Amino acid sequence: MEFIKKQMLTIIGVVVGAISGFLYWKFVGCSSGTCAITSNPVNSTIYGAIMGGLLFSMFQPDTKNQPKKTEE
Repeated sequence: MEFIKKQMLTIIGVVVGAISGFLYWKFVGCSSGTCAITSNPVNSTIYGAIMGGLLFSMFQPDTKNQPKKTEE
């Protein structure tokens, strides 16, 4: 559960990216079928999910350099 809390922004990015990739295929797409990414809805959705996850993960705070909390 802690992993999900730490990676929440990345998970949201994956979902937003996947939806965006699918919508791009649906409304813009590639009519000739020769485009590697946008000719297939699965490829477009996966590509969007990866790009969304990478984009949103850039905005996560870096917790590696923060001092750990100590119990008193």
